[in-house]
Amino acid sequence: TAQGINGLVISPNDVAALAPAIQAVIDAGIPVVTVDRNVTDVATLAHVGADNVEGGRLQGRYLIEILPDGGDVYELQGQPGATPAIDRHSGLDEVIAAQDAVKIVVSQTAEFARDKAVTVFESALAGNPEPKAVVCANDDMAFGVSEVAQAQGLEIPIIGFDALPEALIAINDGTMAATVEQFPGGQSTQAIDILVDFLRNDVSPTEHDTYL
Repeated sequence: TAQGINGLVISPNDVAALAPAIQAVIDAGIPVVTVDRNVTDVATLAHVGADNVEGGRLQGRYLIEILPDGGDVYELQGQPGATPAIDRHSGLDEVIAAQDAVKIVVSQTAEFARDKAVTVFESALAGNPEPKAVVCANDDMAFGVSEVAQAQGLEIPIIGFDALPEALIAINDGTMAATVEQFPGGQSTQAIDILVDFLRNDVSPTEHDTYL
């Protein structure tokens, strides 16, 4: 698997499942830099990612700002076990727990998937009062929520995370309220720079984790 390469940059979808494979690459003497998802129990050269906890906090602060009188909110979480999902939820939870006006009354995973978000949001609406806003751990889930909201004639703020081009268009069109920019291009560029500097110049990064 690691044959013929000098270094590896990887964004592991499932950190736990890929940890042994990444360890095997390192054991073969090949440096590894992770992007977006950090494999904490493996001795990688570096990790470059977004500060997902801070991103979740930003979502929470925005909810409080747009709902000055408070209200009930739904949260759609990302893939269980994925670091970005865990971190985004904990940042949001930290800000919401520190006040009592805005309440998250539904908090369920939709696994970062648009189609799953449609199903989760539809069933949440069927069993709960209409929310004052919906906060999603990525833009794809926000698109699914937006689809249902438009079909049912609901005008509620929908907040995503990722700043995908489609999300920026949706915000411009008024079908989404906000998203969080996490600079994936910048993350990838920085990861390559760190790896190349190590391979060419034997320079190790001063800090293991770099957050944009």
